[in-house]
This record gives sequence, structure tokens and C-alpha cells, in this order.
Amino acid sequence: MKKTIALLCLNFLWAIAFCQLQSGEIEASKLPEPGGGHYAAEYNLDVAVEPGAWLKVAPGMHAGFGSVDELYFRSEVPQIQNESASFTIAGWKGERLNAQIVVWSPEELQQVRFSVSDLKNERGEILSKNIIGLKMISYVVSNFPYGSKEANCGGSPYKTGWLMPDRFENFERFDVPAKSVRPIWLSANIPATAKPGNYKGTIDVSSKQGHAKLQINIRVQNQTLPKPHDWKYRLDLWQNPWIIADYYHVKPWSDEHMMLLKKHTQLYADAGAAFITTYGVHSPWAGGEYGIERGMIEWIKRKDGSWKFDYTIFDKYVELCMNLGIDKAITVYTPLPFSGTFRYVDEATGNFVDEVWTPGSDTFSINWHKFLTDLRTHLEKKGWFKKTYIGLNENAMDVTLEAIRMIKSHSKDWKITYAGDWHPELDTALSDFCFKYGKEANKDEVKTRSLRGQTTTYYVCCEPAKPNTFLFSPPIEGRWISWYVAAHGYDGFVRWAFDAWPADPLRDARYGSWAAGDCYIVYPGGNSSIRFEKLREGIADYEKMRILRELVAKSNNTSAKKRLAELDAHLQTLNGETEFNEDKLKNDVKKGRQLVDQISEMLAL
Repeated sequence: MKKTIALLCLNFLWAIAFCQLQSGEIEASKLPEPGGGHYAAEYNLDVAVEPGAWLKVAPGMHAGFGSVDELYFRSEVPQIQNESASFTIAGWKGERLNAQIVVWSPEELQQVRFSVSDLKNERGEILSKNIIGLKMISYVVSNFPYGSKEANCGGSPYKTGWLMPDRFENFERFDVPAKSVRPIWLSANIPATAKPGNYKGTIDVSSKQGHAKLQINIRVQNQTLPKPHDWKYRLDLWQNPWIIADYYHVKPWSDEHMMLLKKHTQLYADAGAAFITTYGVHSPWAGGEYGIERGMIEWIKRKDGSWKFDYTIFDKYVELCMNLGIDKAITVYTPLPFSGTFRYVDEATGNFVDEVWTPGSDTFSINWHKFLTDLRTHLEKKGWFKKTYIGLNENAMDVTLEAIRMIKSHSKDWKITYAGDWHPELDTALSDFCFKYGKEANKDEVKTRSLRGQTTTYYVCCEPAKPNTFLFSPPIEGRWISWYVAAHGYDGFVRWAFDAWPADPLRDARYGSWAAGDCYIVYPGGNSSIRFEKLREGIADYEKMRILRELVAKSNNTSAKKRLAELDAHLQTLNGETEFNEDKLKNDVKKGRQLVDQISEMLAL
């Protein structure tokens, strides 16, 4: 009992200290490890700051536009040239444009507020200020330093933590502690009905200690980006809806859980999500350090030995996602759970029973054939069969081939999706093949799959270290990921996971064996992040390139055709990326975006 009380007190003190740290009431120093700790944590929570750097900053409030491709650390004087008071960006109707505003001061700032004006063009037409959203960017603890090349699928070699700006949250006003920085994320959602033209507006930043007026200029081009639901990009961020119930301590699949899930999943839908992640078996990944993916279809063995299957949870989740516009594909995981164990309810006793059904055995084939027969009947009644895939996670090749043989022996109509290294022997059997970055088929093999009507994507996970979407990854990597999709001829991108949160995701992204941010890219409360928005930017880039190709093919505009050829040549240079120099990646995307903008303008004439 004494040990428990002491542990609770330690956690309470850590929480107070971290909140003070976020607000700047205390300086970064030694804080006890959350939960009592497995080691004595020596926190390096802030980046190294040049001695005396803040002494060179003039008193009062400073505010300016930074770059969405930079992370602005809490105690580092931001390197913003001339405190940029103006920001200009071009975009399509229907597109979301992003900017980052940075506020900093050598002294405490009180009651910092933002006020946004309407934007007007040269003809007096207006873009309402309501298209602009502002989110405060909060700092979260990472277990690797910025830009680390050491991340892998093992534990972190560091016993330190670094504060990284990432998590979005709402605000009305905020204070800025002395010698610190507060970044703000600005998103402008251009209406599909907007008139083309150059629009100008202002953003007033005020505090008790000073005032700044910033100007934002948006050039609306005469092209339209469809709604995310109509994007062709196949985005597959694996979801675990159980984690929402666990985090909020609500009954799974209750009205409260469904309400929370709706807001949470809307973020995924708004990025053009294609795949719904469902679990046909309990714990497909053999458990997790902070939560288990529980089954959505309950297997019940009746007293007479026959099977019945309960789809209540499965239907609830699929219907919720489809109502949000996520309706292109459903993946059911998996005939190959990592543990090899299958759980069912024994109707006679009401108990769970866990049994090992070895792929290739009669038990495995017989039981899975019964399930697939029932599942197909249910899916056809719901009208979902043609968009459903049986998901196979990477296993030994003989086991994988046995699972494929079993599925196809049941019916050749089943679609199969598989994430893993490129294996030629799996090629024709998989309707959807997702390669691990660096373990891929070549472009000709990807093209051949497309000609056969098969889809192909790629993924990153706890490795490679680069490119990735870790908390400490340079933001440009998240956007570059989809430029590589376009360069290699892929249909989309896959990432585990959307929301596999650790114990305290709002403050501490470290996740046991995994690199910070590996397991989740959005936060509780339906809150986005720099990483998620950068990924979404790249997806929009991909869609714009796809649409421009279609428009150029129908056009006689020789200048646009020439620029498209330049864009294609530029994309080919991305296929040989090996060093992932941050500046080069920025230039890769910058040059590509310039070409996209030029083609957009040419075709609008």
C-alpha cells in the first residue's frame, strides 16, 4: 500500500512538473520518469541554446511567419528573417493551405490573442475569415533528438527526452514565458466556390507587452481539388478503435464511445482515407505494450460443435466510417495472428478458449472455411463484399503461402492485401501489395500490377529511420512521402498506426520499444498534429499531379505539356534518394510544387 501511495504521489508530482514545464513556469531539468520509471531519467528537454542568445533579442513581443517545414523549439530563439510579417501562397479551390506563425519574447508575454480579418481580392470579392483556423502547437516528449538517424524497431539507446512541437490544441489566448517560443499553426480551407484571384488579409497578434500586424496573401488558382472523399490516393492508416474507449474509460461501443470515435475518425476521413481497419480475430499482433486490438467479430462455438459469428461490433465500426466517407475498402485481419492463437467463446461454459490452429492443418482450414463462408454471406447482405480484403501480416513465406492457398481454395473472389517485403512469388495472388520502403518491386513491376488491375502501395514503420513520420522527423519527410508515391507509380501509402497511443500521449510520445510517434499520428480529442498535416499536404500534392495529368492529356497547351514532362523528369530524381538530406528534400518538394503551380496557371488560361 505504501509503495502504491508513493507511486501515485510521484506521478502526481511529475504531472505538475510537466504542466509547469509546458507553460514555462519551470526550466527544463531533471524530472522523475512517469509511472515511477524503469531508469533514472536525465531529461534534455530543450535543444542546446547559444549562451546569451536571448540577450540579443529586443524586449517585447516578436511575431512572424515561420515555415511549415521547420520545428520551432521552446527555448531556441527562432531564426526568422526580419520577423517576416507577410506570407504568400497559391492554392486551388477546395485546397487546404498551411502556414506557421511564431511568437517569442525574452520577457514574459501575457494574454496573447489573435484576430483575423476577411481576405479581399482586387475586385472586392471576399474570402471569409472563417476559412482560417488557428491551433496552438504544444510540445511532447520524444525519445530521440530531432532528425535522428538511429530509430529502429528496438528500444531507444537514450535515457533522455527532448521536447518536440507537434500536438495541436484550441486556444482563445495564452501566455508566453520569458525566453521561450510559441508556434501557431494556421490552416486556410479555400472554398470550392471561391473566385480565382489574389486575396489579402491581416492577422493581428496582441498581448499586454506588444502588438504585431501580419499579412496573409492567398492566390486562388482556377483549378479545383475534389473533396477528400473523391481523392484516388489509397491512404491506409491502421486504426484501433478500442484505444479510444480505453483512454476515456468508457464502455466499448457504447453511445459515448461512438460519439468520441466519430470526432476522432473524422480527421482520418478528412485526409482522404480509403481503408477501414477491422479485426476478425482477437489480438492479431499478439498484444501491445499499452493496448490490445480486440476482435470485432466474435467466434462462438455452439454446444453441438457448430460455429456462429457475431458481427455487431464490426457493423457498428464499418457503418460509422462509411457515414464519414471512408468507404473504398475494408480490411479484415487476419488468418495469421502473430501468436498463432485463435480465441472463441465456448457456448457451453461461456468461457473464452484460446487454441493454436497451425496454417496448413485441417483444423485451420476447416474453421477458416466456415468463417469465410459466413463472413461472405454477411458482407454480401451489407453490400460490402467487393470492397473487402483479407489482411495478411508478414510471416514466414511457407505460412503466408498456406494462408493464401486456404483463402483462394475457399473462393477465388476473395481479395487479399499484404504488407511486407517484395516477394515475386506473392505478386499475382495479392489484390493489394504494400511494400516496405527499401524492400520494393521496381517501377516496371508496379506498372505491371496496375495493368492487371491490382493496387500497390508502400509503407514505413519503426524503420527505416528516414523517411518517416516520427515525432522527431523533419516535417518535410511527411510531405515527401507522397511525392515518392507519385515518383514510383504507387497508389498510396500505409502506416501503422493512426492512434495506438501510449499511456500519456498528450505529454509523452515514448512508447516502450518504439520510437516516439511511430505508433500514432493524431491525439486524443480529435486533435491533429504537424506530422499529420504534413502527410496530408503531400496527399493533396499527389491528387493535384494526378488531375493535372488528366487535364494536360486533353489539352493542346504545348507549354503545359512541356512543364509536365519537366515534372515527370523531376519525379524520377526522387527514386534514387538515399541520404535524405533535409535541405535536399525541401528542394525536391519546392521544385515540384513550383512546376505544379506553373502547370495549374497555364491550364487556367
